[in-house]
Amino acid sequence: MRSLRFLLSRRWLAFALIVVLLGYGAWRLGEWQFSRLADRKDSNAVVRANEHKDPAPVADVLAPGQQVDDDHEWRLVTATGTYATADTVIVRYRTREGASGIDVVVPLVTGDGTALLVDRGWMATDNQGAGPADVPDPPAGRVTVEGWVRADAEGDSTVVHDGSTRAISSERIGAALGRTVYGGFVVLRAEDGQPAAALEPVELPELDNGPHFFYGLQWWFFGILSVAGFLYLAFDEWRSRQRGEDPAPAKVDVAAPAPDGAVADRVRRRSARNARKQAVRAAYERAWEEERRQRDRGASSR
Repeated sequence: MRSLRFLLSRRWLAFALIVVLLGYGAWRLGEWQFSRLADRKDSNAVVRANEHKDPAPVADVLAPGQQVDDDHEWRLVTATGTYATADTVIVRYRTREGASGIDVVVPLVTGDGTALLVDRGWMATDNQGAGPADVPDPPAGRVTVEGWVRADAEGDSTVVHDGSTRAISSERIGAALGRTVYGGFVVLRAEDGQPAAALEPVELPELDNGPHFFYGLQWWFFGILSVAGFLYLAFDEWRSRQRGEDPAPAKVDVAAPAPDGAVADRVRRRSARNARKQAVRAAYERAWEEERRQRDRGASSR
């Protein structure tokens, strides 16, 4: 155990602490990815179950001022009413395949006066320039729509300004329009009549598991790699110290008879070369000193 005492040095203790923190962080990030995978699977299961259900009246699924239940995401509902075209809201920064565009949200006012926010589709346009007046009008008169239920977005992106927003929130839009609205909104699937110009349907969710499984494995592999790297470096240090504990080879005493004649001969030749170098250096020094003295005598005689 004495040979492993180097692990208690300040350098190795700091190294071990860094590895522990890296390993713990990698483990937690891996667990986070796997928890996201579990959430994705649960969400996909809800969507698949709702796809096979018959459309329900909107009042059976949504209610004013209430959030959308998780089990109702992407549930098909129907509603009948009249589009309030003057209250159209533009949802900006909705890109598709690299093209900029907007979503068009129009309230559908039902018989009891409660409005259902309908995301009628996507239109390619400049995110900054297009306004409610630039989008195609929905069908006029009484119309029945069928759409998928979506939950409200949250955060600062839901702020409504001059008839536009960056994310749909029924609470924010209802307050901006001064209307009572159902909680959540619907993504249009079908409607009676024909709009003035067709919008592209809103994209439906992909029901795969995403990259979370492989991301989780990568984080865990990184944690294992950091621990393995520490162990390897510690072993390498221990091996180097073990090699350093071997007794050093005995110095050759020139005066004593060498056990190997070749070794002794090399030592004598090396000593002779050093002696010649010292003699040459001494001769140069003497010559330089003599030349300096002659220059000094010449200068004094003048």
